[in-house]
Amino acid sequence: MKIVKYLSLVLLVALAFACKKQEIEYKTTTIKGLAEFQLHYFVPVNAVAANYINTVKINDSLYASVKAPLSTYNAIPNGAVGKFYTVVPGTVNIKMYQGTAGDVLVYNQNVTLTLGKQNVFVHDFNLPPVVFDNGFPYVGNITDNTDSICWVKFYNFLYESAGVPTPLLLQYQCIDQRNAAALVNIGPPIAFGQSTGWQPVKIVKSVFNSAGSNRVDYRIKVIDANGNVVGDLQIKPAAVFVSYADFWTGFIGRRYHHVLSGMRTTTPSAAVRVFTAL
Repeated sequence: MKIVKYLSLVLLVALAFACKKQEIEYKTTTIKGLAEFQLHYFVPVNAVAANYINTVKINDSLYASVKAPLSTYNAIPNGAVGKFYTVVPGTVNIKMYQGTAGDVLVYNQNVTLTLGKQNVFVHDFNLPPVVFDNGFPYVGNITDNTDSICWVKFYNFLYESAGVPTPLLLQYQCIDQRNAAALVNIGPPIAFGQSTGWQPVKIVKSVFNSAGSNRVDYRIKVIDANGNVVGDLQIKPAAVFVSYADFWTGFIGRRYHHVLSGMRTTTPSAAVRVFTAL
């Protein structure tokens, strides 16, 4: 009986320890008080490996290396959906290197970064980058049935030719999915180095009982000083100028950066590059 009694006591003690509340901890680093940023490389150069950025240093600390290069018209951190680098707010130095060993300095500029999330665009090796507020936290569109919106932020980094930013004021648009004859403005007209901010784009589900997506066709108009449309944006992807037109699949609830870049009149030719923010 004594053995049973003592075994019962041991079992009770073991159960007491087992039932004790355990705090689960994860290995994390706080970002409180830090600037968060994604670095976008949009200098209008040909998309070849020789033009890749193979080393990035922020305040002389290594942030990216030849193991994960920053390719043309792209962004880091690699796979940058929801990923940001962090740095102490204030004046920040950015160095970018090319070459197979990542040791040829091609960019050395300072920029001011602030608390919170931002997108940093390098568009000229000789100029400071342009910084945009990321617009976080993102506001959703809640409905009783299902959402029908994706969000697009359009950026104008179009060059006319080497070293010549476009003087054109551009209006980004999409074709109304319920009326193919109608164009819907996406935000206001913007000049070079500007962004529309986050704008809602209507998505009509291709399959109703699904998460929801559909093709969205995009156009760009040129706007004069009086706010009038003077025609389609003309670009030269080959031998002749054509009106800009492109399409992307939009998924309900997602957010996309649409970046117009390259050169309007020569190579590398103009195009909109898309990055998913959410």
